[in-house]
Amino acid sequence: MEVLWLVVPCYNEEEVLPETSKLLYKIMADMIINKKIAPESKIAFVNDGSKDNTWKLIEKFHSSIDMFVGINLSRNRGHQNALLAGLTVAKEYADMVITLDADLQDDINKIPEFVDKYYAGNDIVYGVRNNRDTDTGFKRHTAQGFYKFMRALGVDIVDNHADYRLMSRRAIEGLLEFKEVNVFLRGIIPQIGYKSDIVTYKRNVRAAGESKYPLKKMLSFAFDGITSFSVKPLRISLVMGIIAFLVAIVFLIYCIVRFATGNTVSGWASLSVSIWALGGMQLLMLGIAGEYIGKIYLESKHRPKFIIEEVLYKEL
Repeated sequence: MEVLWLVVPCYNEEEVLPETSKLLYKIMADMIINKKIAPESKIAFVNDGSKDNTWKLIEKFHSSIDMFVGINLSRNRGHQNALLAGLTVAKEYADMVITLDADLQDDINKIPEFVDKYYAGNDIVYGVRNNRDTDTGFKRHTAQGFYKFMRALGVDIVDNHADYRLMSRRAIEGLLEFKEVNVFLRGIIPQIGYKSDIVTYKRNVRAAGESKYPLKKMLSFAFDGITSFSVKPLRISLVMGIIAFLVAIVFLIYCIVRFATGNTVSGWASLSVSIWALGGMQLLMLGIAGEYIGKIYLESKHRPKFIIEEVLYKEL
């Protein structure tokens, strides 16, 4: 039997955490009784700078039951960094780690199936949604478009997979070799290699509380993913610049021909439209280039992705 840790990032999850802890504990206890995992297995809640009573609840769980581990970050660092913090601590004790969200949207009844896939020789097991019926039409189409766009840019990404996954200790060690500050785990983890498999599941509606990924944050997350793993947007900007230059030459020839035949170009409208079009394109290209330059600036600082303030852990 090997040691399993569940790593659960939490940000303002006081409404759902009591139910989440109870259900996760039952699943872990059943697997220990059935000798699927070792008794030293743990459930680690990572408090990502919550402003409510999330950390107090985690402290309460830990003081009541040894299986619960608390990891408190010094401040809010975002979902991806909270996952990394949990994985960093877990790899010191666990043979395998499953990451999942606290809101019970991931089907926790599939956890034993993840473990079975691990015992079958897989270092990484991806949780993949079998449908998006619970999503709004807008979210469903934009998500599918995002995955298609990422693949078109040459990014190795698993469709309909978020951050519900199992990783072996050596897979986590491989992940921690990636030092970039702009973390997009869905794109990084497939680059690790090692044998992998999938577990399909139906995503549930959120048990309680509010979503931590509104539209603005989802768009920011998607843009980070695109610019972190592909330089194709820069190449696209180069192609667009060349096309704009060729169009300008054609337009110039057209103006010369019209002038030579006595048909003077009359209005300023066409000129102003051209100026606005070219100006807008230039600003767009500068924005794309600036995004990459900004990422280079952040990476060059080598700032820590997270700082762990406290870890609550008990040996059996």
